[in-house]
Amino acid sequence: MNIVAITEHATLVERLRMAYEGAGHRVSHLPDALSALATEAWNEAQLMLVDGSGDPLDGFRFCHLMRGESRALFHNLPIYIILKEPPTLADLERLREADGDGFVAAASTIHQLLHQLEPVMEGDPDRAGRAVPVSATGLPSGIAKKLPDLLQPFRFELSIHPTARFLADRNTYKAPLVLLGLDPSGERALRLLQALREEEDPPFTILIGRVEDEAMERKLLLAGAGDWLPVPLSGPRLLHACRRGLEWMHAKRVKLEFDRQINDLRERRTMLEIEAASLRSEVLTDPLTQLLNRRAFDQNLEHAIHQWERHKRPFVLILGDLDHFKLINDRFGHGTGDEVLKSLTALIRQSLRKSDLAFRIGGEEFAVLLTETNLKVGESVAEKLRRRIEAEPLIMDGGQSITSSMSFGVGAPGPSGYKSLFVAVDKALYQAKNRGRNCVVVAE
Repeated sequence: MNIVAITEHATLVERLRMAYEGAGHRVSHLPDALSALATEAWNEAQLMLVDGSGDPLDGFRFCHLMRGESRALFHNLPIYIILKEPPTLADLERLREADGDGFVAAASTIHQLLHQLEPVMEGDPDRAGRAVPVSATGLPSGIAKKLPDLLQPFRFELSIHPTARFLADRNTYKAPLVLLGLDPSGERALRLLQALREEEDPPFTILIGRVEDEAMERKLLLAGAGDWLPVPLSGPRLLHACRRGLEWMHAKRVKLEFDRQINDLRERRTMLEIEAASLRSEVLTDPLTQLLNRRAFDQNLEHAIHQWERHKRPFVLILGDLDHFKLINDRFGHGTGDEVLKSLTALIRQSLRKSDLAFRIGGEEFAVLLTETNLKVGESVAEKLRRRIEAEPLIMDGGQSITSSMSFGVGAPGPSGYKSLFVAVDKALYQAKNRGRNCVVVAE
């Protein structure tokens, strides 16, 4: 037998190999259920063990997916769920819903594995599995009488329906395989095929018989016929068509599961990207003003320097420091000081282009990076900021007006690098402070 273990428990795999490979059995190992789907590991399996827990596909869902038609397709394939802990009532209920065969403890000894899996390894005669439902309608009486003897030995459960009641019976008896006899014109069969195709989970339909009109043959095939058998009906060809139908449905179920998993992974990736963006924002954003912070400033200035060095892309650095901010805090309180900073932030945002970047790099210290800009324009932008800040005081709730001013240093890159540019502009800022504040100085 080929035993497939879909598990993260390497020790269990080794014990399975020690228990069974000496007797001529083969133990294959896959890390997770999604890998088992991708490799179609069940095709050569006579026994499967799969971890109950798993991400993104757990063993219970894998078992439920396989149970659609797998007992008929894969020799009544037994599937056991591997658990780290003893099964709970919820586990037992999930096993029943998934139509699994039992549980195996991840910590099982070799003796326990031999004892628990012995009935399966020896071929348990009670494991016949459930028959696959087959609906038939519109068939000549002679063919209808032959069908049960052809299908029942191969675990197909046949139900024959009058044509007039067939669609109504589908509401309660949704067989995955349908045998549809053809009327001479093909019109009745075409209507039934079109109605079946509208179902949420259409069956695999096998047409039986023939029509004279080639155009009608084309319509029947385009309406969703899965296979077409001539009369007189061949038993082996009918069984082959039924098996093809099971394989088609199984492939469809696996595809739907893959699509669901891919969609889940896309949603999880989107959520992770949103969380990552949120974390980046928290790391690089000043919480009070919502401007970029000192860490972001260092990164962006370094990037701008590299762009200048490699491609000569011009930019201007502006450093600004709010004048006499300590006096505002001492006189009006830190809450008012925070409002002044937020008001100042709004003025800075309104005065810049979308491509420019503004930063709060200290208590009352701000920085601006102007992209694709020369030094003369940068100086005029700083002067514009200075005038707006001076001209637009903060009006408090009580009507009190607080007028602020800011000193600026302005500079553009030259042959020197990151540190010397920042030092030069910072020096120009302090020159502005020493000249009486509320002015703009260009770095030499």
